[in-house]
Amino acid sequence: MSRSNNASKNNFILQGGILGIAGILTRIIGMLYRIPVTNIIGPKGNGYYAAAYQIYTIMLLISSYSLPLAVSKLVSARVAAGRHKDAARLYKGALNFAFFTGLAVCLLVFFGADFFAGRVMSEPLSGIALRVFAPTLLIVALMGVVRGYFQGLGTMVPTAVSQIIEQIINAVVSILAAKYLVDYGRRVGALLRNDNFGAAYGAAGSSLGTGVGALAGLTFLGVALLFIKRTLYLRAKNEDVGGERESYGSIIKVLLLTILPVILSTAIYNISELLSNSIFNKVMIMKGFEDTKSYIWGVYSGEYKILLNVPIALSNAMSSSVVPTLTSCMASGNPKAARRRISQVMRFMMMVAFPCAAGLCVLAKPIMSMLFKDGYEMAAAMMHLGFINIILYSVSTLSNGILQGINKMHIPVRNACIALVLHVGVLLSLLKFTELGIYSVIVANFCFAGVMSLLNHMAIRRYLRYRQEKARTFGVPAVCSAIMALFVWIIYKIFINMLTNTLTVIISMVAGAILYCVLLLRLRAISGREIKAFPMGDRILVILERLGLYWGDD
Repeated sequence: MSRSNNASKNNFILQGGILGIAGILTRIIGMLYRIPVTNIIGPKGNGYYAAAYQIYTIMLLISSYSLPLAVSKLVSARVAAGRHKDAARLYKGALNFAFFTGLAVCLLVFFGADFFAGRVMSEPLSGIALRVFAPTLLIVALMGVVRGYFQGLGTMVPTAVSQIIEQIINAVVSILAAKYLVDYGRRVGALLRNDNFGAAYGAAGSSLGTGVGALAGLTFLGVALLFIKRTLYLRAKNEDVGGERESYGSIIKVLLLTILPVILSTAIYNISELLSNSIFNKVMIMKGFEDTKSYIWGVYSGEYKILLNVPIALSNAMSSSVVPTLTSCMASGNPKAARRRISQVMRFMMMVAFPCAAGLCVLAKPIMSMLFKDGYEMAAAMMHLGFINIILYSVSTLSNGILQGINKMHIPVRNACIALVLHVGVLLSLLKFTELGIYSVIVANFCFAGVMSLLNHMAIRRYLRYRQEKARTFGVPAVCSAIMALFVWIIYKIFINMLTNTLTVIISMVAGAILYCVLLLRLRAISGREIKAFPMGDRILVILERLGLYWGDD
């Protein structure tokens, strides 16, 4: 069987599903542990944490965030061509590159924490948390290369498991460290006569969890790599096509050429949040709201965004999964297979994004009040306005991955620049000339993700001659989600007078999920072949047939 056929048989939906499930689990764990952390450090502590995290994220983007995607793309292309020894050399070269870049950025953040926190973010006390974040930059850089190597080899399992381990350790350490350090910070604050030190040190405790969790994830990946080391050696010895080996100089060059466009697109894509935070803080100070800005941003980042990002995690996973698959398709000269995979993954994403958006909109206040004890009404109001961003960010993130997978990595950079200019313009205008406050950020995010989605879609259509089927991909999930949302609202109103809020929310969500699945099947939105591509798809199909919910494809 040819290598291109092997690539075409690569079940990227299954691999993406594995990574997607892990992504959602980690988001859920992240949301669950942020609840006690938020209740320990408060919205103001969340505000300090968010300011430090924005700087950490940008530095991560510069140093290593693009490494998993770049390494997976380059390794996948070499494996598809039978150049297994070059794939191994690329991994070693990337590991050395990650060490030096990660170390450099780590030192920059550690010694420049006060500057970034005070001058850039207008949150001087967030420098304590930012300094704790610094060593994590080196750890994550190394971990990104190993994850990218596994993904390039065609398996998402080690990445998925390491993500779950990382988040569990992160959760435990964050809660314990936040509890200890918030008490310590209060004692420091009593001496310095500043009540904010408790929240600032509590934010640092949460930052510590991120680093320890990353170290645990890297340790697992290292052990997993040892288990397959001999298999990789034998494959390189027996299956390699031979020829002249790539030098480490050429490897670093191709790595940089691959990384730089990804860094630019991803950095611009993510810098919007840092700019939003910085601009919001500065405008609020100008308007005389310096005392409340940290609290408001803490609700936005620590409650609204945490819940919003749970379903978006699946789009990030599917984007990571589709890049090496599309790279293999294009390398083997099979654009038709690439178009088919894009159609499948986009439809799968929309079947998840639409109901999540509708459900979070309808149950925003009950869910927020169930999870958080302070600021939940404001967070619910944010979700009522911003739920549509679940769909828009899912599309924009996935379309970024598609363009990178078909070797058009400069396109997301251009599109992100255009979207970012609009984002900043809208945000500044709304903050200065209206009283929308934090809701200006949500509207600006809507503009950013919407423009990215539109421009990326136009580019995919142009370069692949691809036209997304609209009725089954967008229309049916939208209609089913609207019906489900109404049903969920009715169920909640019926049971809320008889049961607790938590139990009513759970019943409403389960009932809504069942109805949505039934509606999708009734309207033939998904085929048996597509169901089989899901994790445990064969078993799911058998259960649906026994329940009388699946009658075979047309």
